[in-house]
Amino acid sequence: MIRALWTAGTGMAAQQANLDTISNNLANVNTTGFKKSRTDFQDLMYQTIRQPGAATGPDTQVPSGIQQGHGVRLVATQKLYLQGNFQSSGSDYDVAIEGDGFFQITMPDGTLAYTRDGSFKKDSQGRIVTSEGYLLEPAITLNEQSTGFTIATDGRVTDTTPNGDVDAGQITIARFVNPAGLLSMGSNLLKETEASGTATVGNPGTDGAGTLRQQYIEMSNVQVVEEMVNMIVAQRAYEVNSKAIQTADDMLEKAANLKR
Repeated sequence: MIRALWTAGTGMAAQQANLDTISNNLANVNTTGFKKSRTDFQDLMYQTIRQPGAATGPDTQVPSGIQQGHGVRLVATQKLYLQGNFQSSGSDYDVAIEGDGFFQITMPDGTLAYTRDGSFKKDSQGRIVTSEGYLLEPAITLNEQSTGFTIATDGRVTDTTPNGDVDAGQITIARFVNPAGLLSMGSNLLKETEASGTATVGNPGTDGAGTLRQQYIEMSNVQVVEEMVNMIVAQRAYEVNSKAIQTADDMLEKAANLKR
């Protein structure tokens, strides 16, 4: 009965973590380029009271043993990089990646970060930046007299000026062997880790990389109905584990009162 208290307690803690993940998914349902997360669980160690296959006689053995589990634990919150829906924005600075890949962003310390959020802006110097003011890498700088610009599906940027069209640069995108291993930093940014592998950088549309769509943004891939169902399941699992604790406590109380 004491074991049941601790085992059910781990179940409640696991479902609390599950609900935290679901809540974060729902909170970011309108976050551009956001990828939903999934919680992965593992059962804890077992106390083996009798080993499966233990001998019970000269020529006999038990077909199954006796093992008592000790609950569950959270082992991973994995991001699922499914394509989100595209939404037309009408802004030339908005770009969506159709397919695999990430935009490269230069951080203030000179390191690179990665994002699926293509809602870019233009700063006072004509450079393409994120909403936080971080530079797109490679840097794209528009002419002061620019009247518009186009981004081709392969990432070529053409600036329109009174003197004609000017090549403004090339947008490249990065791909990873294991994008789920990227480290989330907030502000729609991700960092490379040993788990993600080293970034492979190339032009959009080459070697399996996605292509670009100007005047579109990629919305969150969170499905509200799916997350609501997951939330109900988590709530019920939490309630059942709490009932198990209450039942174990009632049994302990009865055992403690046997002498009375």
